[in-house]
Amino acid sequence: MVIAVGDKLPDATFNIMTADGPGTTTTAEVFAGKTVALFGLPGAFTGPCTTIHMPSFVNAAAGLKAKGIDAIYCTAVNDPFVLKAWGESTGATEAGIGFLGDAEAAFAKALDLTFTAPPIGLFDRSKRYSMLVKDGVVEKFNLDDHGGAPACSRGDALLEML
Repeated sequence: MVIAVGDKLPDATFNIMTADGPGTTTTAEVFAGKTVALFGLPGAFTGPCTTIHMPSFVNAAAGLKAKGIDAIYCTAVNDPFVLKAWGESTGATEAGIGFLGDAEAAFAKALDLTFTAPPIGLFDRSKRYSMLVKDGVVEKFNLDDHGGAPACSRGDALLEML
């Protein structure tokens, strides 16, 4: 069943890039006691993810933080090396957006938010979504359950809900 408002996020381990190189973190470490804006997308350096979805969060980052968001994270079915490079190239890192690598799509699968599109080489990728999570519980949830460009899962859409 697809994650919904009121649900607690499932336990998961993410790959992250630290000052010392690749490492891991968990759902509990990221979300416990915090208000977090989380967005998921198919992958770094892909078309609409790079030209629309990520820029929408870079542009909304200051507004989200002004509304009491403790952290902003992007999760994608990528490794931490790719996510680090993508964060630097898009300005996301500078905007304070963190990255949670879900290389095996375990988190996306636990949320029931995966899709596969063989013609474009995407297998077990995250659907586009955004959510507001307080202490590990989903309070707001926006799912773009279609292919193509993000609509309701953009950063400005989440900001308007706060």
